[in-house]
Amino acid sequence: MRWWKVAGLAGLAGVAATGVVIARAERRRRAYTPEEIRSKLHERVAEVTDKKD
Repeated sequence: MRWWKVAGLAGLAGVAATGVVIARAERRRRAYTPEEIRSKLHERVAEVTDKKD
């Protein structure tokens, strides 16, 4: 096998793995309810404002 074939296969595997990671993250993100997202955002804002004081 030539080096460019190996590089191409490695690149293809990398693209496939990245797609899997993105799909998992998207599923996890969509699993939150709007109320959960709102409460998490309020917590983050409270943390940031506490650090500024």
